[in-house]
Amino acid sequence: MTDRPSIAELLDEHATALAYTDSLWRDMPQDETHWRPVPESSAIGWHLGHQAAVAHYMVRNLTYAEPSPDPGLDSIMDGATAERQRGDLPDLARIDDYRTAVAERVRHLAGMIDAGEVGAPTQLRHIAETMLTAIVNHEYQHSKWIGEVRAEQFGRALPDAPTSDNLITLDGYTILR
Repeated sequence: MTDRPSIAELLDEHATALAYTDSLWRDMPQDETHWRPVPESSAIGWHLGHQAAVAHYMVRNLTYAEPSPDPGLDSIMDGATAERQRGDLPDLARIDDYRTAVAERVRHLAGMIDAGEVGAPTQLRHIAETMLTAIVNHEYQHSKWIGEVRAEQFGRALPDAPTSDNLITLDGYTILR
């Protein structure tokens, strides 16, 4: 069995996953990122916010209880909220700000854990490694759908997939080994 990636390596993978997601949507106009084929589906913009919301929930519930960077987005971006009940998506700038704030908190708190600047540092290190793996895998899970809509619905080329010794593809999804 191979060793698990370190927190520092996982943070690098997180940055790569976020950059890949950004490459999928940053050149798209808001009307495309907010497009939904039917009311029971989710727009690209929702997936962008959802990726961040899940990362926030994981950090908040597993390592450090902190408030949301944008509480108004929490129920909209929660996968437990039915699509029809999510309402209208906010503009892309607000979604991007949310993603950025959550990513900064993930990096900051994982960095504190990596430096041992927390109570129970060994236990939290194990939790953080598992949490970061799940956050990265979740980012790629939703990036796949974003890429499919980008290519199939809007005819936009896909960027090159990220590569790393830590990444594999299972069932068409990029994940950490």
